[in-house]
Amino acid sequence: MWLLALAWKNMWRNRSRTLISMAAVFFAVVLSVFAESLKKGVFDNLVKNVVGFYVGYMQVHRSGYWDEQTLDNAFADEPALAARIVQQGNLAAVAPRLESFALASSEATTKGCLVVGIDPAQESRVTGLEQKVATGSYLQANDRAVLLGEGLAKRLQLGINDTLVLIGQGYHGATAAGKYLIKGLLKFGAPNLNDQVLFMPLAAAQDLYAAEGLITSYVLLPQNSSDLQTLAAKLRQLLGKDYEVMNWGEMLPDIKQHIETDSNNMKYVQGVLYMLVTFGIFGTLLLMMMERRFEMGMLVAIGMSKVRLMALVVAETVLTVLAGCVLGLLASLLPVYYFSLYPLRFGGETAEAYKRFGFEPIFPTATHPSIFLGQGLTVLIIGLVLAAYPAWKALQLDPVTAMKR
Repeated sequence: MWLLALAWKNMWRNRSRTLISMAAVFFAVVLSVFAESLKKGVFDNLVKNVVGFYVGYMQVHRSGYWDEQTLDNAFADEPALAARIVQQGNLAAVAPRLESFALASSEATTKGCLVVGIDPAQESRVTGLEQKVATGSYLQANDRAVLLGEGLAKRLQLGINDTLVLIGQGYHGATAAGKYLIKGLLKFGAPNLNDQVLFMPLAAAQDLYAAEGLITSYVLLPQNSSDLQTLAAKLRQLLGKDYEVMNWGEMLPDIKQHIETDSNNMKYVQGVLYMLVTFGIFGTLLLMMMERRFEMGMLVAIGMSKVRLMALVVAETVLTVLAGCVLGLLASLLPVYYFSLYPLRFGGETAEAYKRFGFEPIFPTATHPSIFLGQGLTVLIIGLVLAAYPAWKALQLDPVTAMKR
């Protein structure tokens, strides 16, 4: 304890030198925490945007459906099964869907489209579909009406309260045909959804495709989206081989690869930041050793062992780095929390480019405790490793040479 007490007193004999050393660590921690928090927040928001388009965080299908997406691979919509999925997976919501294709026709033209039968209330909870209604109103469960993407409506030259004709193939080759009122137009960020998708109540879709009581997927909204692998393993064990459980990364591998590539590129940027941090801390330690050569030489000359001198120098360095880390972590809390509530927002052409691809033009920060702990420990370890330099210089100290001015 005497060593720590002496080291603490020594630190404040020269306040300016100690404050400069602590400032180097302080700003290193603030910068590294903010950079990591921003990276994590941007990628979390990207995933949120991607799953919010359409696919959701996770889906349950009949085995083989994803490779061969036809109505013949539909399965029975059983409330008991949905309840077991919710209970086992600790889910916030489960939305049933019946998906197929049809030829959409107006008086003037026709176009192929993706028809999605939904439970309007559950679908809105999972993907926020109701917020994407740009014109008109949202569906009710007993409606015999549809919601069209704006691009599809424009191509068909149809608007609100017009009638749309759908023609296609139903379950087990049955003929599917029907007329539906257009109740609203949807605006998606993704151009392919805007131009191709059509939503209708699940009961109306089952009637159209002669698929009474059948669905093609359950779309899941987990309470906690950070560990989808564990959730998927639980559901696979619950449902057995008759069903397949897929997360968004398995359904959209190209998007997942894009995020992983960007994440890896960010590691190079962080590497450069850590190098700057290392040189900044090392520079202050080097300056400290040069200023204290005479003092250290005198301590050794009057009888202090080099081992004790080394321990004293290391203790001073550790206390300085530790104090800088703690202050840096405390100071980084406020900006990280602020930008998580009020993210950096782009404007102009950059914002329009983001919106075209369905992404919010914002850069939020993430507030996971692991970010603060991880970055604080990283900078602390860098500081402790660099403390080996003054320790080595103390062991190599020649008192006669050190006291020469």
